[in-house]
Amino acid sequence: MTVAENEQLILDDYLFIENPQERLGAIVDSTRHLPHFPEAERTDKNHVPGCTSKVWLTAAQDGDHWTFQSDCDSPLVRALVHLLCRAFSDVSTQEAATASTTVLAKLGVTQNLTPTRINGLAAVRERIAALATGAV
Repeated sequence: MTVAENEQLILDDYLFIENPQERLGAIVDSTRHLPHFPEAERTDKNHVPGCTSKVWLTAAQDGDHWTFQSDCDSPLVRALVHLLCRAFSDVSTQEAATASTTVLAKLGVTQNLTPTRINGLAAVRERIAALATGAV
């Protein structure tokens, strides 16, 4: 998979909802059904600095492909970070390290976020790249 292919799958899941607020609600609601994030993974090592909310991010490598899992103490941020993890999961190290994503903007969920939240999401993206390249 590529980031672009993952983005398209995410867009297909949500863009049929025309109202942006309802779309965001559906995105947040979808994270209520995610597998449980292990308490043992809520460590300083997995904490993403630069986020106002507490965000934890883990990565697993299978050959040259990565899977990312996350959790957060804020339902909104949890949902947005989960979408970033989906965009970058099952992609190569090169893709995870260098590809950019505009899926959140295309979904219309970033337009009402505070600069602090946007910076936090950028920190998550940086962390994904760092995990994929072994810089963490």
